[in-house]
Amino acid sequence: MTGSAPAGGSGSLSSASHAAAPLAVRMRPRTLDELVGQQQLRAAGSPLRRLIEGDQSMSLLLWGPPGTGKTTIASIVSQQTGRRFVEVSAVSAGVKEVRSAIDSARASLVRTGAETVLFVDEVHRFSKAQQDALLPGVENRWVTLVAATTENPYFSVISPLLSRSLLLRLESLTDDDVREVIAHALVDERGLAGGVEADDDALEHVVRLAGGDARRALTYLEAAAGAAQARGVERIDLASAETAVDQAAVRYDKDGDQHYDVVSAFIKSVRGSDADAAMHYLARMIEAGEDPRFIARRLMILASEDIGLADPTALTTAVAAAQTVQLIGMPEAGLTLAHATIALAVAPKSNAVTIALGEASADVRAGRLGTVPPHLRDAHYGGSKKLGHGTTYEYAHDHPFGIAPQQYAPDPVVDASYYRPKEIGAEAAIKERWERVRRIVRGEAD
Repeated sequence: MTGSAPAGGSGSLSSASHAAAPLAVRMRPRTLDELVGQQQLRAAGSPLRRLIEGDQSMSLLLWGPPGTGKTTIASIVSQQTGRRFVEVSAVSAGVKEVRSAIDSARASLVRTGAETVLFVDEVHRFSKAQQDALLPGVENRWVTLVAATTENPYFSVISPLLSRSLLLRLESLTDDDVREVIAHALVDERGLAGGVEADDDALEHVVRLAGGDARRALTYLEAAAGAAQARGVERIDLASAETAVDQAAVRYDKDGDQHYDVVSAFIKSVRGSDADAAMHYLARMIEAGEDPRFIARRLMILASEDIGLADPTALTTAVAAAQTVQLIGMPEAGLTLAHATIALAVAPKSNAVTIALGEASADVRAGRLGTVPPHLRDAHYGGSKKLGHGTTYEYAHDHPFGIAPQQYAPDPVVDASYYRPKEIGAEAAIKERWERVRRIVRGEAD
């Protein structure tokens, strides 16, 4: 099983597992074999198992969502290798506290030979200077650093620390994993010790709201058991579970790695025309307190990138939504974002505009520039006529349909066809007209 955050200070985490400790702390696994989930880390011959069973001194960087076992793994490394445990929280500690912890570990190593596991929770919250302060202890192996982060370490952890640590990726627990954690806690002597039973629908309610977070599941279970006992019963029914767990906290860190995952899923759902999925991700962002202006900006980008002229009103809708967000703010602007999200999700899609810009930019970067044709050059200054600027320019409005056949592009790209409309939505009609217009402009019309 995975567990909750440890008590601060030094010493084994098991010291916190007294009767009055939270259920999630009491049920913290003591060995790697007791850990639920993370099969890739527990497998025979895995780096983590070799580190623990071989008692090696190697620093770890644990990356994963909340409640997946990061703190638990730090505890197991400490207990199974007989090392002291010292925790530093990145939320409250500064460079002084980091150096003090490392100095203490070094002194202990010199004086008694006792090695130290230094656990740094939420290491991504450390500044570069604070992370730099960890390096001497890691390089000289004065400590076995176990750093935990919910954010992508390639963005949030300095390269020297990353290169000196074994990076382990933890995955969210499955619902079956969470059920196993709960079932064990109901009967284990460290847990509820069979003092209460639970209806299946009550347990499923807890599993659903836990969202793959074992610590949250145990917290909800403990609250539900307390609610049942307060009613003088020894069984957790659905009503007790619902009373104890009034509302699930949305597990989404708008400043962390999940921010990028949820935003990515939101954009891809709108692009893929799944309005229902798009609304789910929109709701997650809104409930997590995401900046509505950020959401509106992404919708404006998508309107041109993925819809373009297949629905010429898409960009207008997205811009109107962005302006409305600025004018009325949240929570009312949530309706506006939903309006725009659904409108863009169900709109016909074309990336022809995106392709056109990409191919034109590629030609420019490749040096296919050429000179502006003389008849298109500025002819408003004295002497321009002597240079031949604009002398043969054909004024479009003097020609049938307002289209003048003449060369507009420079010679190196005179035959380029960047914009290729698709036969989707309104762009189908644009395609038909554009093909006629292009033939006239290039003198290819019958």
